[in-house]
Amino acid sequence: MEIQLSETPFDPYALLRDFEREPDHLRAHFGAASLFIGTMRDFNEGEAVESLWLEHYPRMTEHELQRIAQEVQQSAPFKRGLIVHRVGHIVPGETIVLIGTWSCHRAEAITATSRMIEALKHRAPFWKKEQRGTKSHWVESNTSGSGINVASKPVKT
Repeated sequence: MEIQLSETPFDPYALLRDFEREPDHLRAHFGAASLFIGTMRDFNEGEAVESLWLEHYPRMTEHELQRIAQEVQQSAPFKRGLIVHRVGHIVPGETIVLIGTWSCHRAEAITATSRMIEALKHRAPFWKKEQRGTKSHWVESNTSGSGINVASKPVKT
């Protein structure tokens, strides 16, 4: 599992192209890829948001993201994975997170990606400070997964 924390904006599609190119000899082992790309919205809780400051402790954050990936691997096996997450100053429209999993079958890849983003949203040690006009405040909780229900055991295809 490759994990990257980025203080600068990134192009998720360019990262995916580069990630899939290496190593070429593994490509024949993948039958499916599942991707999640999350971007910053310009609103939250019904109010306009101008920017976001995403705070973290690098080693702690990397450790927890690895732990999440290992736990997901136990229930939804995947062959290869990638998490790229922004930190620092972020503005609306910029990518905040990219999660990709590659597996033999689509069910494992989709399940792994979904479980990873939900675990990341609720467990990863990131602290968000929103700028709303002249006021800023720390976000106390993340939005829910909107009722996403992923089967506990993927179906083999």
